[in-house]
Amino acid sequence: MDEIVNKVANSPLITFNLEDYYDQSETVAFDMKEHLFQGLILREKDFRGFIKSHDWSSYENKNVALFCSADAIVPTWAYMLVANKLSGIASYVYYGSESDMQQAIILNKLSSLDIESFRDKMIVVKGCSTFEVPIGAYVAITEMLTPVAKSIMFGEPCSTVPIYKKKRA
Repeated sequence: MDEIVNKVANSPLITFNLEDYYDQSETVAFDMKEHLFQGLILREKDFRGFIKSHDWSSYENKNVALFCSADAIVPTWAYMLVANKLSGIASYVYYGSESDMQQAIILNKLSSLDIESFRDKMIVVKGCSTFEVPIGAYVAITEMLTPVAKSIMFGEPCSTVPIYKKKRA
């Protein structure tokens, strides 16, 4: 009887898991819509009163996605006031959706990656994950790895979709 050989385990493939860069900290949405007068405008006096009296401790050590879901014009200074109050309380404050914030966090972490360590390597960017990794992170890692990698694939080592293969000189 022939011995069963795990070809995937013995291959030179490097699995790159973007989930390793995912920030699992609790995320809180801060929707400016809740502070609009009649759902249309932000009144400075009322908003400053809210800023002073609000208990900001509920945001402690959390990632905060700051946005407005209403179709209203919110002045820039209003977002700045919230960011100022959250400074030193929240772990991270981002203007945009929670998904956009997660992407920004991942991209920030990827920026310190030693890309040269992937030179001439065959890389599988892991597709399945426990967390919803934003597509922008997949785009970013592909852009980062393309100049150095021998090949880039997407999926799992046992079932991949080819993305890039370096041309032979």
